[in-house]
Amino acid sequence: MNEVSFDIAAGEIVGFLGPNGAGKTTTLKMLSGLLIPTSGSARVLGHTPWERRKGYLSQIAMVLGNKSQLTWDIPPGDTFEVLRAIYSVPRLAYRRTVEELVELLQAAELLHKPVRTLSLGERMKCELIAAFIHRPRVLFLDEPTLGLDVSMQRRLRKFIRDRNSAEGTTVLITSHYMADVVALCERVLLIDKGALVYDGLLRELGNRLAPFKLLTATVSERPTVWPPLPGGLLLRSSAHEATYRVARAGVTVATAALIDKAAPIDLSVVDPPIEDVIDQMYEAGGAT
Repeated sequence: MNEVSFDIAAGEIVGFLGPNGAGKTTTLKMLSGLLIPTSGSARVLGHTPWERRKGYLSQIAMVLGNKSQLTWDIPPGDTFEVLRAIYSVPRLAYRRTVEELVELLQAAELLHKPVRTLSLGERMKCELIAAFIHRPRVLFLDEPTLGLDVSMQRRLRKFIRDRNSAEGTTVLITSHYMADVVALCERVLLIDKGALVYDGLLRELGNRLAPFKLLTATVSERPTVWPPLPGGLLLRSSAHEATYRVARAGVTVATAALIDKAAPIDLSVVDPPIEDVIDQMYEAGGAT
């Protein structure tokens, strides 16, 4: 890591993004106390993470999409009991917590099956339940929806939002699925080659790095040629649809020209996909 420095307020959900090898998981492992840095410092909840003091570890949790904290050959319910004992959670509070989480994730039928028999989506439900048994104040999520189908991804995102809203849990999440980030995070941190290259609102990232919008028109009759637009560039076209890249400041003029020249039956103006914006930033060597 190269002088990565940031602050996260209590109750925030922050996306931590970067290409493979940028240092995302390494950073999360240092913040959770699993790795000791060769230099620098970090404070989470007033503690130095790699000192691994009980007062710190009892307030955090980490979920790794490609690794399991569940014991492979026993049911998740048994692992939950072990975690209850490790974190000294009172039995009544433990039962209330597990019942609440199981209901939210519709996971009752999974508690008594050996972990090795669960699908990936079922296992991730149980991983999240395990992470919340002691009601952590800070949650580190590393690719929590990795390999899950779209329906399961949505369900787990809702669960994370609900926990954040209900308990003020602070969440730092890495993900290669931009849908995770868009659904959960207002703020993002971007790193590249171990250096922090952006720290700010997700919505402002597109405005800074992609000063254009995508204008798409659908027509009923195929035009002889799609018309040029002032300040616009034709990106792709078919018999009845075309998409232009238009400077943000020129959207109104370009839209009026397209309506006049092509008489579209449908028209949309959208921001470019955020993953395209981020790819563009990395190709250019960082945010400016």
